[in-house]
Amino acid sequence: MAIKKFKPTTPGRRGMSVNAFEELTTSKPHKALTIKLKRHAGRNNTGRLTIRHQGGGHAQKYRLVDFFYTDKKSIEAKVETIEYDPYRTAYIALVCYKDGERRYVVAHSTMKVGDKIITDEKATLISGNRMEVGNIPVGLEVYNVELIVGQGASSVRSAGSVATIVSQEGEYTQIKMPSSEIRLVHKKCYATLGQVSNTDHNQVVIGKAGRSRWMGKRPTVRWKAMNPVDHPHGGWEGRSPIGMKAPKTPWGKIALGKKTRSRKKTTKRWILKTRKGKLMM
Repeated sequence: MAIKKFKPTTPGRRGMSVNAFEELTTSKPHKALTIKLKRHAGRNNTGRLTIRHQGGGHAQKYRLVDFFYTDKKSIEAKVETIEYDPYRTAYIALVCYKDGERRYVVAHSTMKVGDKIITDEKATLISGNRMEVGNIPVGLEVYNVELIVGQGASSVRSAGSVATIVSQEGEYTQIKMPSSEIRLVHKKCYATLGQVSNTDHNQVVIGKAGRSRWMGKRPTVRWKAMNPVDHPHGGWEGRSPIGMKAPKTPWGKIALGKKTRSRKKTTKRWILKTRKGKLMM
């Protein structure tokens, strides 16, 4: 991937960079696999704002990406195009299976048109093939990881992400996630070999506020610039301190150093080592 930079003709252009999209092979999506999603601008079913800083943005069509592969086991597919997806940071690939059906899948970093991929319990160890984690040798990199049997790929899907098979012990496989957390995953779960495409996505510099608005991101206001009715930090003159011992959330709870993970969360038993290096078992 290449990053394209601009001459500083305006303040917004100074430092701005964009993706050159050299890997893409087409600019139009497969119409049968696109739908129009209704936008909610961060509001729930009652209209209450539950996620801040969302709204507006350019009109987009959602690409139906396959994260299950369950009904396509042992059927070989050929990559037809590498495409841009406005709803995700990674590139997607349009693949055509031998039975004639076309589907979108998340592309890996070295995927090219003409490549052949397959999903099976045990497949050839090449990037793009999907197989049970119990059959993947230790040390190989994977993405599109399934954490619960039959759930479909739910983790390691964003641009440049990669997980590593650490060990195979008993009924479970130990996988090191991108956050450095080591997690136990059942050997019947599936994962795709390789690394997610668009590896330099984090090198892109937005450059100006308007570009964030195109992406549906609304402005963020500093809490101490608000009024007291809106935030515990609000109501002070200028850039003064927050006036309290520890920062608080808009709802008055401690913001720094407070553990937010629920003690009753059932997935805790599958975490062997936290991202901070603490052993859980």
